[in-house]
Amino acid sequence: MIVADTPRLAHIAREVWKPLLLLFLWDVVVTVAYYVLPFRAPGLPLTLFGSALALFLGFRSNSAYQRWWEGRGLWGQMINASRSLARAAKAYLSHPEAEPIRREIIFRQIAYVHALRCQLRRQPMDENVERYLPDGPAQKSLRRTNVANGVIEGMGLRVEQARAHGWIDTIQQASLERVMVDISNAQGGMERLKNTPLPNQYRFFPMLFTHLFCILLPIGLVETLGYATPFGSTVAGLMFLAVLAVGDDLVDPFANSVHDLPLCAMCRTIEIDLLQALGEPAPEPLEPDRRNILW
Repeated sequence: MIVADTPRLAHIAREVWKPLLLLFLWDVVVTVAYYVLPFRAPGLPLTLFGSALALFLGFRSNSAYQRWWEGRGLWGQMINASRSLARAAKAYLSHPEAEPIRREIIFRQIAYVHALRCQLRRQPMDENVERYLPDGPAQKSLRRTNVANGVIEGMGLRVEQARAHGWIDTIQQASLERVMVDISNAQGGMERLKNTPLPNQYRFFPMLFTHLFCILLPIGLVETLGYATPFGSTVAGLMFLAVLAVGDDLVDPFANSVHDLPLCAMCRTIEIDLLQALGEPAPEPLEPDRRNILW
């Protein structure tokens, strides 16, 4: 996620420079043809076309932003639920013999959020997942299709084991289970966003109409702007191409691009909070890189 107050020109140029260059070349061709060839540019209702296209692109951008913001809200729930789980585990599993299970539950939650991050970004499991999973049966979770679900499933088995030993009662077990249900619900919402893209109509028609408008733009402006048509048409086209790119950038909040949610930073926040709850040394929070991007 770009955390600078204003986007850098390099980021904007990287998004739209190819279609913008083609648009400029087309503008030049139309302008030269207008003065060299004996033809008259047809009058086009560009204001009507532009207004309709702006409404269409605005609706699409709002839909994409709602997906991005819903993803951020679900990760906010995950952070809160992780803290609640660590707090409940410390309070309920206070018996000295329950210390290993308490530590394993909290370590599993750290491994869980890292595994979920990797799954959502379609990346292989990294060292953060394996580091917090205990050796033995817990490593079987790494061979599951849904690694994160396997990790939290093992967490529930540890809670049941604690109840069987008499270290917690059924009410405390139900309390821990409710927190894990909240965690699973948040994961389900994230997977829904990841696995359900915007309908094809939302993606295809805005792109088609925007490019068509950019093609017609210099034809309708050349008689008014004359030799300034390439400049004026390119600037006007840039506005529509930029809005189109914004929708593409926000539609998948877990795509591991510079515009997506900073999952690494949020996982590090959970890791710090849970390790400090155990009294363990914790790493430093992640900071934006030199390009003001927080991953």
